[in-house]
Amino acid sequence: VLILKVLSILLIFYKNTSLPATSSFQPALVLEIAKILMENYCLPEKLFGMQEAIQQVITSGEILQISDKKTLASLLTTGVQGALSDPRLTVSYEANPVPVVPPVLQSLSKDQLRRLVRNSFKVDILENNTGYLRIDQIIDQETVAKAGSQLWDNVWNKVAQTSSLIFDLRYNTGGELSGVPVIISYFSDPEPPIHIDTIYDRPSNTTKELWTMSSIPGKRYGKKKDIIILTSRRTMGAAEAVAYTLKKLKRAIIVGERSAGGSVKVQKIRIAQSDFYITVPVARSINPITGQSWEVSGVSPTINVMAKEAVSKAKSLLTLRYAIPKVVQMISDIMRDTYAFSDRVSTLLQHLQSTDLLSVGSEKDLAVRLNQNLQTVSEDPRLIIRYMRDDDAGIEQDHELYTIPDNMELLKGYVNRVFKVEVLPGNTGHLRFDELAETSAVPELEKLMAQKIWEPLKDTDNLIIDLRYNTRGSSNSLTLILSYLCDCSQKQNFFTINDRIKNTTTEHKSLSKTTGPVYNSKHGVYVLTSYHTASTGEELAYLIQSLSCGTVIGEITSGNLMHSKTFGIEGTDIAITVPFINFIDNNGEYWLGGGVVPDAIVLAEEALDRVYEVMEFHKGLRTLLEGIGELLEQHYAIEEVAINVSQVLLTKWREGLYRPVVDFESLASQLTMDLQESSGDHRIHVFHCDVEPESPHDIPKMPSPEEFGYIAESLFKTEVLPGNIGYLRFDMMLDIEVVKGVGPQLLHSVWKKIVNTEALIIDMRYNTGGYSTAVPLFCTYFFDAEPPQHLYTIYDRATNTFTKVMTFSHIRGQRYGSSKDLFILISHMTGSPAALFARTMSDLNRATVIGEPTTGGSLSSGTYQIRNSILYASIPNQIILSPTTGKVWSFLGVEPHVSTQVTKALSVAQTIIAARLKKKEQEQ
Repeated sequence: VLILKVLSILLIFYKNTSLPATSSFQPALVLEIAKILMENYCLPEKLFGMQEAIQQVITSGEILQISDKKTLASLLTTGVQGALSDPRLTVSYEANPVPVVPPVLQSLSKDQLRRLVRNSFKVDILENNTGYLRIDQIIDQETVAKAGSQLWDNVWNKVAQTSSLIFDLRYNTGGELSGVPVIISYFSDPEPPIHIDTIYDRPSNTTKELWTMSSIPGKRYGKKKDIIILTSRRTMGAAEAVAYTLKKLKRAIIVGERSAGGSVKVQKIRIAQSDFYITVPVARSINPITGQSWEVSGVSPTINVMAKEAVSKAKSLLTLRYAIPKVVQMISDIMRDTYAFSDRVSTLLQHLQSTDLLSVGSEKDLAVRLNQNLQTVSEDPRLIIRYMRDDDAGIEQDHELYTIPDNMELLKGYVNRVFKVEVLPGNTGHLRFDELAETSAVPELEKLMAQKIWEPLKDTDNLIIDLRYNTRGSSNSLTLILSYLCDCSQKQNFFTINDRIKNTTTEHKSLSKTTGPVYNSKHGVYVLTSYHTASTGEELAYLIQSLSCGTVIGEITSGNLMHSKTFGIEGTDIAITVPFINFIDNNGEYWLGGGVVPDAIVLAEEALDRVYEVMEFHKGLRTLLEGIGELLEQHYAIEEVAINVSQVLLTKWREGLYRPVVDFESLASQLTMDLQESSGDHRIHVFHCDVEPESPHDIPKMPSPEEFGYIAESLFKTEVLPGNIGYLRFDMMLDIEVVKGVGPQLLHSVWKKIVNTEALIIDMRYNTGGYSTAVPLFCTYFFDAEPPQHLYTIYDRATNTFTKVMTFSHIRGQRYGSSKDLFILISHMTGSPAALFARTMSDLNRATVIGEPTTGGSLSSGTYQIRNSILYASIPNQIILSPTTGKVWSFLGVEPHVSTQVTKALSVAQTIIAARLKKKEQEQ
């Protein structure tokens, strides 16, 4: 296969290269290349099929004739590199080759060792006790041992005294792999030993593992202090092994350029007795952590910069790393002292301390990483760590509250200035205020507000509260507004505030008595919001929704709560915003900020016009709710349920739970949810339609013989499985008249194939609908002729009749009988008629049902218009009663005897059948 790839690539180059007409080319050269690769290439898995390919090339005779030796070498290089996707493979033509003599380790004198250490290693101590170690050649273990004290005293022991290290491998272009464990051991603990690399040698087909050393001559640097490794495009070989290993052990940060991507070992091998040579990587590195290597692709830096800038970047990075523990500690202290969810602090701090920050390259990276981790664990959008140079505009500032002293004149001036009250056309009150002040004189302020606001508005039909420009205020004053808008005949808690800094919990309850007339739930209340609405304005809008005392219209609010405090981290451009207050609504739910979403979303400038549209819509709401209640009481199959549901709808309306409904679409959705919840029947639903929906035609068309052939082929699938097990799948229930009409064809093409099997699997997982009229006939085939079997009872509300459905006494064809095993496969998609069949057979213990629960359905539903609106209700008017218990089960769905994923239902059925058959054989 490889040779064919190589030759096809050579052919392409040959066709596009001008060569002499008398060119000649010997096929033996390519075959010798293939043999060398098979015996020496370090990735033998890429050579699968080589022997067969060689033989094919020998017998094919399709060999190119190329005489120019250097052109041939170039083409062979391109071909073999392309075939194996390995740029290290090269073919060269060398008429006068220089013999390659492998280096021989010599016994170096002390002077030679001294020069080797001096030339290969450079040590310096920089500011802040930062070590600088440059190694330009990785020396082998034996030479390290011989160098002894010269190496350890002059290099490694000096480095060991530093607080952090810049390890420069930018100029290291070679060396010995046997020296790698020495370096890795220096930067790790003596125990336990670490498996750092595996070297596979292809010519000898041997594998050697490299491990850290338990004992080294000098003092270790250890695994705690920071190491920055510098790399360049020239960094190669053993130096890459060092950098790659320390990076994957998460012991060092790599700064600089991607390394060269060298090889563990390459050999130049002569091709037969020619003057051609091929350079082959004969060994490879396999990292035990990644299963991959630095070869070819190189070592990618953690932080990518030009090689000449690497030292400067490393110094700034170390400065950052010195600061990280302090930054993390300061953030931890702030959260411990101020974060509102005090019970979560311990978990958050543990997570913060364990965050992997090894790859952090800047203050911005640090802020982003810490923020991501805190957000993931806390799930609190208010808890934010930011890099201030990017987010100055977004950092919340602490707003000073406008506080009014306990002075009546100042209070009067505040009320007259802030609260704007008028009565708009249509007897609609309008109240605008852009802030809520803090004051200790709450009773006096409430009296002034009663005179200014509630007395002029008491006789209006609706009230518009304009919060579009409300950006600040005191939460304490919210009760003065809410007590007039809610039904406070019984004292209630509007909201609770937990203040972590003050260590207080304050419940904000309704006023025990109001000075002015209460507006309460008898009137329509509409709140206008904008993107500028913030702080207390947001809280009021949120609470009006939560308390169901009004409808919010406008834009999503800003999301700027005044319950967070921003702290700068000293000496950095990082800041943390911590929520120190928890706002808990009347339902006991924590509000974690985020904008308030209006019930009707429109542009702020269009909100006032939209209010009048919603007001008009709300006028007819009660009539529509009464209308759906009347339809239920007239048509729903279970009358007592209908009466109860009708009362529930009106109770919810009186409690204000329909205030968020702003149009027919949202009303249809809310009604459907409330009807299904209160009745327990998911078949009831309400929809809106501009034109009257057409009634479905229940009379099916009788298919022609040609049409039935198509139906039988597409609708029914029959098969006899191993063990004489019948399998029948059909994806729609036919009407009984159709079944009777095509009975002979159905018996011949479908039933005859499976009626004599030992057991039968009926697959209804994809049967999504059809007619229920044929269900009794289908059931009949699985019971004896006598006595007749009661299948189920149908109650019809329209006629107020109960109909017992029985098996047929006479049917066409052969019955399957009542003794052989029957299995029915169902899914969430199984429709009402198919579910009725499955439920009947399950209820009568005639079948084992396998799969997923069905959703339930209805035999018959009527569609009715709600008053004269564009709303329509689909109401089931029949129910099915169990023949064994007499209880309703038509809309409950079918629970399988054996629950399993829909895709596994068939194999589960086969497994059960096999087990039962085996048991019968053993009993016999």
